[in-house]
Amino acid sequence: MSRLTGKVVIAQGGGPTAVINQSLVGAVLEARRFPEVTAVWGARHGVRGIVDERLVNLSEATTHNLERVARTSSSALGSTRDKPDAEYCNRIFNVFKKHDVRYFFYIGGNDSSDTVRIVSEHANREGYALRAIHIPKTIDNDLPITDHCPGYPSAARFVASAIGGINADLSALPGIYIAVIMGRHAGWLTAAAGLARRHDDDGPHLIYVPERQFSIDRYLGDIDQVFKQHGRCIVALSEGVWATRNGQGKEIPVAVDLMRKAGREPQTDAHGNIQLSGGVLADELADVVQKQLGIKRVRADTFGYLQRSFPGAVSSVDAREAREVGEKAVHYACGQNRNGSVVIKRTGDYAVQYELANLADIAAKTRRLPDEFINADGNNVTNAFRNYLRPLLGDDMPCLERLWAPAAKLE
Repeated sequence: MSRLTGKVVIAQGGGPTAVINQSLVGAVLEARRFPEVTAVWGARHGVRGIVDERLVNLSEATTHNLERVARTSSSALGSTRDKPDAEYCNRIFNVFKKHDVRYFFYIGGNDSSDTVRIVSEHANREGYALRAIHIPKTIDNDLPITDHCPGYPSAARFVASAIGGINADLSALPGIYIAVIMGRHAGWLTAAAGLARRHDDDGPHLIYVPERQFSIDRYLGDIDQVFKQHGRCIVALSEGVWATRNGQGKEIPVAVDLMRKAGREPQTDAHGNIQLSGGVLADELADVVQKQLGIKRVRADTFGYLQRSFPGAVSSVDAREAREVGEKAVHYACGQNRNGSVVIKRTGDYAVQYELANLADIAAKTRRLPDEFINADGNNVTNAFRNYLRPLLGDDMPCLERLWAPAAKLE
């Protein structure tokens, strides 16, 4: 099959990350090398920028500017939560046909991969020659098939570093600390808190993820046990932990129950995802510890957006791989005339290779923490998970050393 001649459109969707611009720049610079590519355009704010024709000419961006953007956190083109339906796809293709766009690269997570699938299938039905590639990105690390997702290692590094700092803080002034961490259906990011532990009594002492049912009574019992043993307790908890199911067997997050008890109905986005952000869950979980266990010094934080684009915690491994998935996407589309989703395969200890998966095998699917990564009690992670994550964080993690000195001899 001969290569397509025409324009490239690149867009970014979903939540920003610390390295998503590496993927953007990798794709732009690589696409500019192919003679079949007549121009490389970027869509402002994802697919919304396509239908509104808010497009910028990335062929005219200097390499110096692009390389500085690559090292900058968040989505340089802007993002969106729009979910294209049939009518939306019609509008996308009207723009593509109008401007002879033949290559579409969408950098994003679960919902963005589904968008690429819809667009690709629509192109096939319309008989429009288009190469559509999903470039993976999500701090949730929950895309199937791939070993891990660009953006996750840097967010995980932030979580592990933050919990390490909290552990040092509570070693000086003991108490209870609860961190509510992003993770709607999967606990990959919350589990990363486990990399803060260096000694047996280090926090996080308890980790709760959506892969296991959550119980307030069990939570209180776990904290009580840890506090009596160590005089302090650090808890890492996913925002999507659930305690009940509805009549259809769907898990209802604890945060939703708490919102409804407070007279607030949870909001949803264009993809139907319930908005779990906010401090309700953290506040309530701290309050119940104070009231039920009688512990005065209890603090809780919701990390929220802090995890996504923090520039001070970028993993060098993450930055390199994010650049490479962008480059490989262009190789598959422009060099091999293929559609799909780029995935990372781990080899050896530690190396990766890149492959192209079918969009239908990725789109709108969620990969959860496997059982071997969660301890038998369902309140912490295992060494198998720590071994999985450790090489992704980079070699220059912050120094957190204990003071080792014998007691002074008093005379």
